[in-house]
Amino acid sequence: MNKILEIKNITKIYKIYKSNLDRLKEVFFKNKYHKEFISNNNITFDLFVGETLGIIGTNGAGKSTLLKQIAGVVEPTSGEIIRHGRVTALLELGTGFNQELTGYENIFLNGTLIGMSEEECKSKCDEIIAFSELGDYIYEPIMTYSSGMSMRLAFSIALFSEPKILIVDEALSVGDAHFSAKCTKALKKRKEENMSIIYVSHDLNSLKILCDRVILLNHGEVVREGTPEDVINKYNFLIAKLNEDEDKIVISDEQNSNSFGTFDVEILKIEISGSESNSAVISSGENANITIEMKSNTDIENVNIGILIKDRYGQDIFGTTSKNEGFEYQLINNSKYKITFNLDLNIGIGKYTISTALAVGENHLDCCLHWLDHGTNFEIAGIKGSLFTGINKLYPKISKMEKLND
Repeated sequence: MNKILEIKNITKIYKIYKSNLDRLKEVFFKNKYHKEFISNNNITFDLFVGETLGIIGTNGAGKSTLLKQIAGVVEPTSGEIIRHGRVTALLELGTGFNQELTGYENIFLNGTLIGMSEEECKSKCDEIIAFSELGDYIYEPIMTYSSGMSMRLAFSIALFSEPKILIVDEALSVGDAHFSAKCTKALKKRKEENMSIIYVSHDLNSLKILCDRVILLNHGEVVREGTPEDVINKYNFLIAKLNEDEDKIVISDEQNSNSFGTFDVEILKIEISGSESNSAVISSGENANITIEMKSNTDIENVNIGILIKDRYGQDIFGTTSKNEGFEYQLINNSKYKITFNLDLNIGIGKYTISTALAVGENHLDCCLHWLDHGTNFEIAGIKGSLFTGINKLYPKISKMEKLND
């Protein structure tokens, strides 16, 4: 595959001064009056033609700084960035817009700022306006726009500037679900046309849908790079570590990268069986039991047990917890337990996995006792009753047909 972007050992160090006077004193007296903050530390990766690369990390991990350097807004302290085509970035909402000018006028202003010629702006103007769905608001000043309207215009300009690399930083989280879905569809289409995308979002499902590869940043460094599901598991581990209590240390299972927690209570086995098939090959609509066996290594109260069904792409299909259903449990040290979730699997034909979480609190990110991803798998191989397409059977009711008078 051809490289469209090369990031080579880039480091960004900011000088932090207590006051402007200290900054001035450093200039004249040649002494050090600042502290250094390393935002990015020796980051290296490549982006390939037609690839969508996700970047995730907790707040302060260095994501925004990295994107600004790739976009050319900020220069790295050291290292090299090699771009093999136009880069357009949707970073901070409204950047490049003049609040006094109309949306129409800002198409030309913003388009010029991201590298479009006046002729390109003219030729793409109608498409930009149509995609943004702003209608007559396009002739109103930007200062009258909501954040969602500004996002619509900014995304539309960026998309039709036809960059080789498009950077999208949380832009799709602003605005309504309809336009977010429209943007996602447009990004997929551009990807098929070999546009490369760098995508930053806290919406983990959208990362699974859009991205070929994901990079996880922590404290300015790349700590994981790989498939979306693998990296998101590591991200969940970091979130659980942030929320751990002083006496409840979250650790990773050395034997299984998909497993982590305090292990005060640990999952021993997960099984699924259809009530008719008595196996993990189940018909859509068939009733099934998901059974979890666990061992408690301490006396503990308010234990919440959760299940999560994912499809073959790693997208969440259905999840719930015992607490959602009105149950929490008190467990005794050195004791084993079994719990069963019984449900009708009204989902489409395909292969699925089941993840399980044991926690104290709302979910495994509060106080994670044990999170086990891909604990077991099953297959939906046929359909009971009427045929359907999609991932869920919703049982519609169709009214009696009425003949209309002309």
